[in-house]
Amino acid sequence: MATITAHGKPAGVSGPRPEPPARRQSRRRRQLQNNLTGYAFLIGAVVCFAVFSWYPMVRGIIMSFQRTRRGETTWVGWDNYERIINDPSFWTAWKNTFYFTALALILGYAVPFFVAILLNEFRHAKGYLRILVYLPVMLPPASALFLFKYYAYDPSDAGLFNAILNFFHLPTSDWMQSTTMTMPAMVIASTWMNMGAAVLIYLAALQNIPGELYEAAEIDGAGIWRRIWNVTIPQTKLILSLMAMLQIVATMQLFIEPLILANGAGTQDSATSVAYLIYQHGFFQNDLNGAAALGVIMLIVLAGFSFVYVRLTSRQD
Repeated sequence: MATITAHGKPAGVSGPRPEPPARRQSRRRRQLQNNLTGYAFLIGAVVCFAVFSWYPMVRGIIMSFQRTRRGETTWVGWDNYERIINDPSFWTAWKNTFYFTALALILGYAVPFFVAILLNEFRHAKGYLRILVYLPVMLPPASALFLFKYYAYDPSDAGLFNAILNFFHLPTSDWMQSTTMTMPAMVIASTWMNMGAAVLIYLAALQNIPGELYEAAEIDGAGIWRRIWNVTIPQTKLILSLMAMLQIVATMQLFIEPLILANGAGTQDSATSVAYLIYQHGFFQNDLNGAAALGVIMLIVLAGFSFVYVRLTSRQD
């Protein structure tokens, strides 16, 4: 029968040896150093966000309830919001912004996805084609828009798009001088400038789809459109929903396109966006409090879209 020691262990059976105090202190010191390094990097990021993102946001919300005249600041409550909402250009700007967002979802959201599907089918020169698609993203936005303004959207027959319409014996357009073609023209330019990054993201998602699914669909006799509808879209549903949300948030902040292509407001305010209206209030009318109120309204609208997206995706998960 085994002899039991005072520590409750059978005699002759050795348990785990206790860690020496010096080694334990050394291990804790290394853990502390690793944690401090991580916290140091984290504090730098938090400080950058606090100074350049959170503070301006909080400051803008406070300014929206104030009025500054001749260096004196007073609290005026909801007066700035009432004044902004009663401005006729407020509703025009929102109508134009939603119109641009809807067109961008039809064109600027769908085109990169189908371009990615097309590039994914190529067997040769994939790298060259990806660079070719991504090149417009590397151009400064102002340079790309000036290229469209003075070369593609020239209202004379020398303009690229009008030359194409003339070749097919179709009626030409004044493009940025037209109240009906201003928004579609800006969507075309914006899609060309920004679709490169979206195409690469879609390509990464497409390459993660198992090839066996496409082989099974081909065996069942599915054509290319049925394979896209029944295999590609369901397998990339998460990234498609995320890109749709990012597309809405980005296009709702429409600013540089009307500023350069339409000289700001466009013909009969056909290009005035909410972001450009904020710019007008802040820098042309010297109404920083009204601009802050308009910015808070935009923040609430975008936060509403983000909340709906989070709820819908959480239910899908």
